[in-house]
Amino acid sequence: MSGLSFAVLGARAEPFAAAPQLSLRVLVEESSGADIYAIALRAQVMIEPQRRRYAAAETDLLMDLFGTPDRYGDTLRPLLWTYASQMVLAFHGSTEIELPIACSYDFEVGANKFLSALEDGEIPLNLLFSGTVIQRGETGVVSGFVPWSCEAPFRLPVKLYRETMDAHFPGAAWIRVGRATFDELQRYKSAQQCPTWDAALLRLIGGVAGETVTT
Repeated sequence: MSGLSFAVLGARAEPFAAAPQLSLRVLVEESSGADIYAIALRAQVMIEPQRRRYAAAETDLLMDLFGTPDRYGDTLRPLLWTYASQMVLAFHGSTEIELPIACSYDFEVGANKFLSALEDGEIPLNLLFSGTVIQRGETGVVSGFVPWSCEAPFRLPVKLYRETMDAHFPGAAWIRVGRATFDELQRYKSAQQCPTWDAALLRLIGGVAGETVTT
């Protein structure tokens, strides 16, 4: 299917999704004139951190991923964000689809660490497409594959990503700890009579400048 090509036209947050989710509007074109019956489309969504600049506050938060800025020439490499899939219905010439992108606060994943560190600007993405194509052939219905060369760059606004996360977790973030660590923290919270987990953590780290820890 050498006549297939893809382009990302825009993005929006899904306001009624059960979990944080973006939708990318993707233009699918077929230039050979074939009738496409369906495409079982898959996309590997890559983040390309080398294609943007970073503020000082961002570099501090990205230290464990990329090291100090003087090492960025060696350490800034593409990160896998997620996989996405969608069925493309029958079309001739071109069509537009919504490609769902699930967002997560799993900070064990490098891509999520990267996204959470960004304050402003854009997130450089590159979508690598694959999948199965069902089309009309000379002898009837035939199947083929989306060429591995099909890809589409897109610059996702950081503001849109943050709005998507804040719609589900306003002003919050999530971390995973071991059960034994949680039990110790729970005992500390109870012993110190901290009303919230935030208060317990702030007391443990000595508080934050400009904030008052209440008990």
